[in-house]
Amino acid sequence: MTTVTLPAGPSTPGIVQGAEILVGRTRAWRRLHRKYGSAFVIHMPRFGPTVVISDPAEVRTLFTAGSELADNIDANLGQFLGRGSLFALRGDEHRKERKLLAPPFHGRRLAVYEELIEEEAVKEMASWPSGREFSTMDSMMRLTLNVILRAVFGAEGAEFERLRVLLPKLVLVGSALAAVPVPRKFLGRFGPWARFAQYRRQYDEIVAGMIARGAEDPGLGARHDILAMLLQARYDDGSAMTRQEIADELLTLLTAGHETTATSLAWTVERLRRHPHILDRLVAEADSGGSALREATLLEVQRVRPVIDATARKVRAESMQLGRWTLPRGQHVMVSIRLMHDNEELFPNARAFDPDRFVGVRPGTFSWIPFGGGQRRCIGAAFATMEMNIVLRTLLRDFTLETTDAPDERAHFRGVALVPAKKGRAVVHRRAPKHPVDAHNRIAEPRSTDASYL
Repeated sequence: MTTVTLPAGPSTPGIVQGAEILVGRTRAWRRLHRKYGSAFVIHMPRFGPTVVISDPAEVRTLFTAGSELADNIDANLGQFLGRGSLFALRGDEHRKERKLLAPPFHGRRLAVYEELIEEEAVKEMASWPSGREFSTMDSMMRLTLNVILRAVFGAEGAEFERLRVLLPKLVLVGSALAAVPVPRKFLGRFGPWARFAQYRRQYDEIVAGMIARGAEDPGLGARHDILAMLLQARYDDGSAMTRQEIADELLTLLTAGHETTATSLAWTVERLRRHPHILDRLVAEADSGGSALREATLLEVQRVRPVIDATARKVRAESMQLGRWTLPRGQHVMVSIRLMHDNEELFPNARAFDPDRFVGVRPGTFSWIPFGGGQRRCIGAAFATMEMNIVLRTLLRDFTLETTDAPDERAHFRGVALVPAKKGRAVVHRRAPKHPVDAHNRIAEPRSTDASYL
């Protein structure tokens, strides 16, 4: 019989431990790390007793483990996104689905979306007030939603407008339900679950019409949106995705790439306003057609302000050896992205915002992990990286961003994402137009390692 070996952890009641995490996640992770080291057990809302790890070797072991040893947790976003979502699938089903979905998000295929992203950035930024403080988070949420509606859904006209209004409400309610366990019958037809079900029915109705028309579109093969590609995709046995599976995966891609990308962009503004020397260099680089510092800055923003601060697995085997620990079947294991990014051995002077640490340097697959890792690393990581690069380039080219000596915005947990508490406040002034150094300058293909946390 295998002897279970678990790390130490607080002895306070589970409800107290969970409340501390909900109220101040970053502060709680760091306090527990100081007291217990790179591994501890804590009672997490929805998950129960959870082993939290941040030792690089143990994180690597978890991320490279086969799905027969450790796979996605049961309480995941699949309950909101549908049984056909990558979040809901495990094992061979998950691998087959990833293989089918991966091609549109890698290599040269991404280049077809560059112009679309810049169009949406220019359009959204045209509404920015000059010389008056405003929230960039709200603006970036509109921008990234519009990009997804066009690039992923291929939406236009009335369907575009209906989804543009509906989806933020659906995602907001779903995020709240994911964070706080609420009984499904709470408040009956007036409760949050009933409201979510109503929004989901409306979504399914709109997308079913889009899928039906897409299947009959004689020009389907010439389209570049993800919906068109999924309609044409085939599994290894030659079968096609069902229409419900397509609807579930489209919603999955929206959930994974909308709020998260917008939040990273808002954090980018928040960081640059407080680091004028970096901002000045970025402007000069953008004016000369360069991109190395901009790419490094986005890497560093995601390191110091990860939007998702943890990723989890559940032990599926009888037991699992994870470095120093022997974990039993059913044990939840959480990788603290926050603590990994705080590691002084991996990132010297880790609390400092220093984009130069990534100039000309590829981030480590198992150390820089804002997109998760292993077989469930975010499938849209390369797309999100390209999108952030283009949006930041557009901002630097078209606007002067005022710096500030205001205190850093604290992180606020919004169900799934950690967002700037004041929504990334900014003051901008439109720059005089300049002739570009290279009218055909394109964003370099995002550097990516493996693809996975869906």
